[in-house]
Amino acid sequence: MDRLAAMETYVYVVETGSFSAAARRLDVGQPAVSKTIAQLEERLGVRLLIRSTRGLTPTEAGTLFFEHALKVIEGANEAEFAARGSAAGLSGTLRISAATTFARLHILPHLGEFLTLHPLLDVDLRLDDRSMNLIEEGIDVALRMGDLSDSNLTARKIAQCQRRVMATPAYFEHHGLPTSPADLVNHEAVVYALGGGGTAWTFKKDGAEQPVILSGRIRVSAAEGVRTAVLSGYSLTVSSEWMFSPELSRGEVVPVLADWTLPELDLWAIFPTGRMASAKARAFVDYVEQLMEKPPHP
Repeated sequence: MDRLAAMETYVYVVETGSFSAAARRLDVGQPAVSKTIAQLEERLGVRLLIRSTRGLTPTEAGTLFFEHALKVIEGANEAEFAARGSAAGLSGTLRISAATTFARLHILPHLGEFLTLHPLLDVDLRLDDRSMNLIEEGIDVALRMGDLSDSNLTARKIAQCQRRVMATPAYFEHHGLPTSPADLVNHEAVVYALGGGGTAWTFKKDGAEQPVILSGRIRVSAAEGVRTAVLSGYSLTVSSEWMFSPELSRGEVVPVLADWTLPELDLWAIFPTGRMASAKARAFVDYVEQLMEKPPHP
């Protein structure tokens, strides 16, 4: 194994904390990873890792080697891309994490166009409403919405969307139109239980604020559940326009309380902390940013 590949193996071991997890990311057997690290330590003449029942911990020399190896790998990747030139396009595998519904509605329909621009590139798209550990999963970039709870994340805001109170026309016909935020306590709401959702909302109008606690018997941890409950005519919800873009454009879902505003929802591109964003990750984020410049619905 060449030196760069050995460095990459070591970096994966440190980032994941185990030989087996690094092996999965490299798609090799665990013995191959153990052998590579042993050969690396023998060649350098120093112990890089402390092995214990709790896992693997870098030694002082191992920490220094990790920091320098990471820079070397990132530099080599950037140099390779620059040498090929922009005309050659991107190559390899781009690993992306995104919320299921957002990706289904706004990313997957346009992914083919992105891949056409970069014919040597493959995409591994991990769909999950919950946040992933980018380092452990080997993710190049994640698309996340809402407030970022971890201030140490390497993040870039790429879009923003209005939140609305919305339901089907049939729901409002049966239950009546709310004329003020206070009326929402008399309505059945489906609550999105993850980041960017919840029961407590503050509406604003002409400098005045009106807090509201939604009441509802359904709480879901996936946006698809919110969509299903709303589209069935059972409930209303507070949601971003992104979540119901097709239905809003066709009038199958309608917003109410248009003269009141809610906090807008931010879309973030998150990169692995401590790593320079790769050229392919930056290209993808630029592409998504251009997509999201269009209105959520006509």
